[in-house]
Amino acid sequence: MKPIVILGIFVADTSFRAERMPRMGETVLGQGFALGPGGKGSNQSVAAAMAGGETHFITRLGRDDFARIAWATWEKAGVRPEVTEDGESYTGAAFIFLEAATGDNAIIVSPGAAARITEEDLETRAELIRGASVFVTQLEQPIPAAKRGLEIARAAGVPTILNPAPAAALDDAMLALCDYLTPNESEAEGLTGLKVTSLAEAEAAADALLDRGVGAVVITLGAKGALYRDRSRSVHVPAVSAGPVVETTGAGDAFNGGFAVALAEGRDVVEAVRFGCATAGISVTRPGAARSMPARAEIEALLARG
Repeated sequence: MKPIVILGIFVADTSFRAERMPRMGETVLGQGFALGPGGKGSNQSVAAAMAGGETHFITRLGRDDFARIAWATWEKAGVRPEVTEDGESYTGAAFIFLEAATGDNAIIVSPGAAARITEEDLETRAELIRGASVFVTQLEQPIPAAKRGLEIARAAGVPTILNPAPAAALDDAMLALCDYLTPNESEAEGLTGLKVTSLAEAEAAADALLDRGVGAVVITLGAKGALYRDRSRSVHVPAVSAGPVVETTGAGDAFNGGFAVALAEGRDVVEAVRFGCATAGISVTRPGAARSMPARAEIEALLARG
């Protein structure tokens, strides 16, 4: 299998669990705190490597304590870093509020050095991208860098996945570079202006994205699974439950990492969506983002249960 190449950011996640978010000027007592690895691109790289893919991750880091967390995380998961060290900036960090009763989250990301990723970073690693089985990116690093990575991959015939998170305005030229677009419900609404609260609404949003040039759309629907839609078929893939939900942070990243691995292995795209759902289904039963990603054997065992 050719390598999976992922562009994105690493941040140190500072997670605070509490009954509710404080109002401006208010202090509330928390019920827990954790410091660990995060960043959508890094999380997706860890998920893909844990799921069995040879995974290369393109990013920038500062030279600081949070960078040491990144290196250790990737070494443990088997991710192959393609890192530019940037001593003039800092390694990114994220504030994550976790609602104690539901595990739902609200997040502030400060990318630090990764906000300085440029198109040149992609040009430097163009041969790696051209030799990939799949190229994956998101929108936490600057959009011009993401677009250049998609262009290099597309020109070489490498399948492209864009996870459009966090939500941002994208032009049709960039969407046309995406073989697979993987928004969640709110991101799909942000891109189309269409509410996504039901399967029928998800199909309508997917059609709007197809009309703008996307090759295929996978809308992740949380506990409802995911919708795959292209110009010839529409398939709802139910969620694959592995147990009670503890925390949803990183679930979308788990899905994208698993989905990329299954595509890289040549699986049918609907089977790849199910593999991604199983990866996410395990991740939400554990706290944390990168540290919640399951091993390949766990994913296969869950899928074997039917």
